[in-house]
Amino acid sequence: MQFPQLRLESQMARIAIEQTPARIEMKQGKAHLSIQQPKAEVSMRTMKGKLTIDQTQAWEEMNLMSTRRLNELHADEGLRAASEGTARRAEQGVELLNIHTGVDIIAEQAVQNGHPPTKTLSFTYIPSPLAVKFHYERGDVQMDVQERKPIIDSQINKPELTFHRGGVQISMEQYAQLKIDFDNLYV
Repeated sequence: MQFPQLRLESQMARIAIEQTPARIEMKQGKAHLSIQQPKAEVSMRTMKGKLTIDQTQAWEEMNLMSTRRLNELHADEGLRAASEGTARRAEQGVELLNIHTGVDIIAEQAVQNGHPPTKTLSFTYIPSPLAVKFHYERGDVQMDVQERKPIIDSQINKPELTFHRGGVQISMEQYAQLKIDFDNLYV
């Protein structure tokens, strides 16, 4: 015996969801930067050093002097020789006053006056080691520096933001279905 049959065939509904993500576009322009460095002002003032060399003693020792100095030396030497001569003659005069002592004073004075002391030969054109005198006054350098700070100019560019909204689209991918079929209904 065959029974009537009822066949049900169903299909579930399906939803399709399509999602578009949100996007942010960002552009950052470079900053404009300007730097200027003015030159520093430098001023220098120098005071020169002074070197003094005194060769007077060296020239005198080499017998190379100015006319004035030569005249002074010869005048001093003449005065000294005159005073020595005066002293010698005064001493010899006193000795002659004592001629009665029995000593042959006249013969002794004749020997002294007849034989002057021998002169020594020496090199007088070479000065002594420290005959040249040096004196140095130190110089000085004064510096004045005026520094200049850099001039910095910067312009910042703000970032450009572009926002693209995201979205969600919902659609029916498949509708629900119910199929009913009868079998052996009419026997």
